[in-house]
Amino acid sequence: MLTRSDSLSRWRLTALVAAGLVVASCPVHLARESLRGPAPKSRIAAEATFVGRKECARCHEKATKAWTGSHHDQAMTEATDATVRGDFSGVVFEGDGMRARFFREGTKYLIETNGPIGNPGLQVFEVAYTFGWEPLQQYLVRFPGGRMQAFSVAWDVPERRWFFLYPGKRIPPSDWLHWTRNSQNWNGMCAECHSTNLVKGFDPKTNSYDTTWSEVDVSCEACHGPGSRHVAWADVPPMGRARVENFGLVMKTSGITNRELVELCAPCHSRRTELGDYDHRRSELLDNHLPVLLAEGTYYPDGQILDEDFEYGSFVQSKMFRMGVRCIDCHDAHSLKLRKEGNGVCLQCHSAPAYDDPRHHFHRKEWQGRPSEGALCVSCHMPKSPFMVVHLRADHSIRVPRPDLTKDLGVPNACSQSGCHADKPLSWSAAAYDRWYGTARKPHYGTVLAAGRKEEPSARTDLLRLAGDNLSPTLVRATALSLLGRYQGDEVTAAFRRALLDEEPLIRRTAVSEAPIQDPTERVARLAPLLADPFRAVRLEAASALAGTPPALLKAYQQEALATALADYVRAMEYSLDFSYAGHNLGLLYEKQDDPARAEESYRRAIAVDELWAPPKANLALLLARQGKNGEAEKLLREALDTSPHEAQIAYSLGLLLAETGKMEEAAAFLSRAASGMPANARAAYNAGLALVRAGHDAEAEKMLRRAVELEPANYDFLFAFADFLLRKGRLAEVGSLADRMAAIDPARPESGQLKGMVGR
Repeated sequence: MLTRSDSLSRWRLTALVAAGLVVASCPVHLARESLRGPAPKSRIAAEATFVGRKECARCHEKATKAWTGSHHDQAMTEATDATVRGDFSGVVFEGDGMRARFFREGTKYLIETNGPIGNPGLQVFEVAYTFGWEPLQQYLVRFPGGRMQAFSVAWDVPERRWFFLYPGKRIPPSDWLHWTRNSQNWNGMCAECHSTNLVKGFDPKTNSYDTTWSEVDVSCEACHGPGSRHVAWADVPPMGRARVENFGLVMKTSGITNRELVELCAPCHSRRTELGDYDHRRSELLDNHLPVLLAEGTYYPDGQILDEDFEYGSFVQSKMFRMGVRCIDCHDAHSLKLRKEGNGVCLQCHSAPAYDDPRHHFHRKEWQGRPSEGALCVSCHMPKSPFMVVHLRADHSIRVPRPDLTKDLGVPNACSQSGCHADKPLSWSAAAYDRWYGTARKPHYGTVLAAGRKEEPSARTDLLRLAGDNLSPTLVRATALSLLGRYQGDEVTAAFRRALLDEEPLIRRTAVSEAPIQDPTERVARLAPLLADPFRAVRLEAASALAGTPPALLKAYQQEALATALADYVRAMEYSLDFSYAGHNLGLLYEKQDDPARAEESYRRAIAVDELWAPPKANLALLLARQGKNGEAEKLLREALDTSPHEAQIAYSLGLLLAETGKMEEAAAFLSRAASGMPANARAAYNAGLALVRAGHDAEAEKMLRRAVELEPANYDFLFAFADFLLRKGRLAEVGSLADRMAAIDPARPESGQLKGMVGR
């Protein structure tokens, strides 16, 4: 029979796009104040409070001078004559369904444009803050409920023009990407990384914000932590100062490992999910944030940046990171400028005769009287891609160009796809590369991840190897493990058991999220210890995985640990209820806890935040279907599939629902579509085969049932379904062979003997 054993209930969103609101810059400003006064002191431990840059500048003149005017200093500022760079002389921008007039009234900077849904027609909005300095500048507008929204027509500083951040798209006010919706909301999407000691202050009951900060930009204490103890120590005459660790500073920034320093920068330079307000006293990345894996649509399969990914996810893939290189080895910690010009940064470590030479890079050092771009290390090893239309950002994985991977995987390469020779065909670059370096190529994890994304059955072995390879980057291993969760078998389960004990917290967290351990007793035995994991992200995922576990399976101390971690999980999700993924995750949690009313409420809240995101609709549909509300369930699944047509899991759920309601022809079509999209999923092929049999499509049915048996040759039910199909076709020899296999798997079940009897007759 058709079952719903596979559903969307395991979906998780591990990170959000920092949609179009990237750290830019602005000039030194005269006044920096909170939207609603200083941040509440209760957030910071009594022994260390925020004191502001003026206190730091009293002693640290050199650092302050370097920082002044930097991109950190210019992260955000009030809109004044000194800071606004755009043309507000009454000019009009029009295109892609957007119309905006930029003008002034006295000291006010104003934008006339279309407002939020429910308020048709042109409205006038006052610019409160500038966001960025170069190469583009955005403008923030105050909205009711404490909101600040970033306008999606920005100023191109070098070209002195207004431009739309989503060219070619017509974005109505109902779309999550519209400038008045949460995609462009400053409070949740960008404030944390543009200001210091930010408290988002979102109240889900009133759907409003009371956002506060200590300083409007990225100031000293954003990296060094609250400075009151250090100031108190420094105010004592030198001879009388007590010996205190790190001079009383909360965060160490020197004498630490490269990993510790990179993770100090990572909260704002990574694609990640926030687990609460950024605590500037914590250095462990997975206590504050959860970095996104190399997910499809976010990164190319070889790990190159594709979407708004920033630097961390790339850099931790690099050989430089493995060898101990830190952010501040290339960038000055305060000015953020490169430490040296041209190839000088790389030649701090790499031998000039070996690498800064045409025999290595095969390019002239000068071209037409100017330094050649082709001779720059970064041109080949850190190619740039445009983001926010005009902002070129370098991929920090510092990789060797691979034109062959462009051919095999469709990924970019520095030679022809995104670099100097974009006018040349790929074959031209590949041929030159072969002449220079030969035809031998090292295996690349990109080929494994690409195959895993497609759920190719042959990828299973390579994913097993990659997930367990301690010499591969942790982010790559975690991604391989997440893809391995789509496969089945004893080796897969064993790999997850090992990963639950891995030294890397990101591996443990991924293993908890995807662990294919079905036996409740074993799940408790293996996951409950992680409720006390040193890293918060792991504890939260363990709590989510164990939610709804019968109390009888847990010891008293485990019940207490689970309750504590679950309360923290709920807090983390409620913190982000202004985004769809949090309501969706709470819906999953309440379903596990057998609270369908709260689950439905959470799913509907997630849909209200972003009606185009498919998972909450799909899971709400499954919840309603279990309550017999098949009509609304079908409607939701169809809507979800319309917005996410490539999500095979949604097609699978819709096909199962249609089969249950007797719409077998349509069910067979959707289940076949799902099986094609999940080629490693044996049950999807099995259910598609059964539906195709009932719909009278025997040739297609045979292919699906055969695939199910090939994928899971020891599954008794799959063998029986295929044997029964062949029996009806009179193919008795094949039936007898399948019956023998069934008997070897479970001799106690009668079906194999019945099949043999029919064959004998």
